[in-house]
Formats: sequence, structure tokens, C-alpha cells
Amino acid sequence: MKIEKIVEPNFGENIYVLVDEDTKKCAIVDPGGIESKVLNYVKNNKLEVEYIILTHAHGDHIGAVKSIKAQTNAKVVAHRDEKELLLDKKKNLSHMMHCGAQEFDADIYVGDKDKLELGNLKLTFLHTPGHTKGCMCVRVGNDMFTGDTLFAGSIGRTDLYSGDYKQIEKSLKKLSKYEDNVVIYPGHGPHSTLGVEKMSNPYMSK
Repeated sequence: MKIEKIVEPNFGENIYVLVDEDTKKCAIVDPGGIESKVLNYVKNNKLEVEYIILTHAHGDHIGAVKSIKAQTNAKVVAHRDEKELLLDKKKNLSHMMHCGAQEFDADIYVGDKDKLELGNLKLTFLHTPGHTKGCMCVRVGNDMFTGDTLFAGSIGRTDLYSGDYKQIEKSLKKLSKYEDNVVIYPGHGPHSTLGVEKMSNPYMSK
């Protein structure tokens, strides 16, 4: 397995390419922009894009979805509670971002603890509402994509549409039950581990 991080410059949003090196199948996580750079990486490494996985539906995480889907025919995966935001350019804030208005439906809606196979990789989806009501994390082995639920040293804001601070507190408590050696790949900023965050992130220590 390989994880490639590509940073979108406007919002510093992390786009990840999750690769099963055995089958060359990959998933693109939260493609907020710079689709040419993402697709060049896919092409140069002779990868097949099977899924576009969204940790949540804010414009800075979905801006390049339609373009990448059109060029790869990948299936879009999101949590079922995020459908409302995906279908509304104002609620997902894309209408005021560089990517322009984005409204679309996912191909696959998942729930908490649902699983999906990517080549030989096993993906597990964890519902972690708070930043939005349909936020989710994605676990693959000892790695976890946490979107805007959990950052290194911080958490996502909860004052936007469908955000809820009490919900994100519950989500952080849920994540704290997982192993310390799980490496987290957040929607913004550097990677970390759950062990480090449990010890040093003030929001996790609560």
C-alpha cells in the first residue's frame, strides 16, 4: 500500500491517492482541486482510479470531483448523511470558492463501519459527525484518513452549516478508542498518530 499526498494551494487541503500496489488500483481521497496534478500522478504510475472518496462535502474537498470522475469513470463514495451538502452549492460553500459551484450525487453512500475493497485493501468507514453531519474517517490497516474531524494538534471548525461541537466531541471520543499507532492523514496539515493526538491535542484530551 502507498499513500501519496498532494496539497491544493488555495486552501492547503490535502488530496490523497491511496494505492494498492499489487493491483495498481487506487482511490482519490478529497480531490479539492489541481486535478491535472492528481491525474498526472495516476497516469505516470499507471494506476486505475476505482473510487473518489469524500470525508465530507465542503467545496475545498470536492472541487475536482466532477472533472476527475469524467476522466476516470471512478465511483464517488460519501457518507449517507452528507447527501444534503453534496446537492447544494450554498450549503457546501463551493459557490464562493475558486472551484465554482459544485452540486452532484455520490454513486455509493455508506454508513458507520461499512466496508469496501480496493484491490487487496480493506477500507472501513467511520461516521464522525461534528465538522459536518456526514463527516467520516476512512481506516485502511494502520492508516486513517480523518478529513476535517481531526488535525495534528487541532480539529475542524463546527460553526458552519450542519456543524455541531457536541457531535465532534463524541466523534473524538470514538477515535480515541483506536490504537495509538494508527497514523492519521488529515484534510489539512501534517500527518500524526492517534497516540500523539491523545497525549498532546487539547481537544482529544477532553
